[in-house]
Amino acid sequence: MTKMLVHHKVKDFDAWKAVYDSVQDLRKASGELSDQIFHEVNDPKSLTIIFDWDSFENARKYAQSPELKAAMEKAGVMGPPDIHFITED
Repeated sequence: MTKMLVHHKVKDFDAWKAVYDSVQDLRKASGELSDQIFHEVNDPKSLTIIFDWDSFENARKYAQSPELKAAMEKAGVMGPPDIHFITED
């Protein structure tokens, strides 16, 4: 299993969350198994999301998809996300 860690800042958490929730079916169809959303203690607009994916290939494909880019723009993500793919030894 591959984990994808995404860090970015958003203009407004509630607006971001509404768009995030609206693309859940797309994420699941792309191979997402689960997700967790975290924010920095002193900055609720600085988010880290940890996803479990069924494969590295599907996670990478989703991370590069035009649908994700459009959703992030609509959600008010500020700047490009910082994305890392990790796996457990």
